[in-house]
Amino acid sequence: QVQPVESGGGLVQAGGSLELSCAASGSVSINDMGWFRQAPGKERELVAHITAGGRTNYVDSVKGRFAISRDNAKNTVYLQMNELKPEDTAVYYCKVETLFADFWGQGTQVTVSS
Repeated sequence: QVQPVESGGGLVQAGGSLELSCAASGSVSINDMGWFRQAPGKERELVAHITAGGRTNYVDSVKGRFAISRDNAKNTVYLQMNELKPEDTAVYYCKVETLFADFWGQGTQVTVSS
């Protein structure tokens, strides 16, 4: 069993920065990791994804502003968010993929004020 726990959300003004962290407990080998977000009234969307080998991809709306990284020794994935916009406001979820199942964190709120 893997339990991802997110941290680092909060309230920030437009143009500001936040860094999210997601630490996954458990002794299972972790493959890919990703960050998703869900705004009120909208579907959950993939924000950024990183493979076990470090290859990354991003949704177009955050390219050039967000950066995903991981520390395999700590089973932790990070999301550095710069130049935040009000439309980035959402609950951000971490997803951890293993050979047998995917695991989700409980989510962390990010609110960007204009």
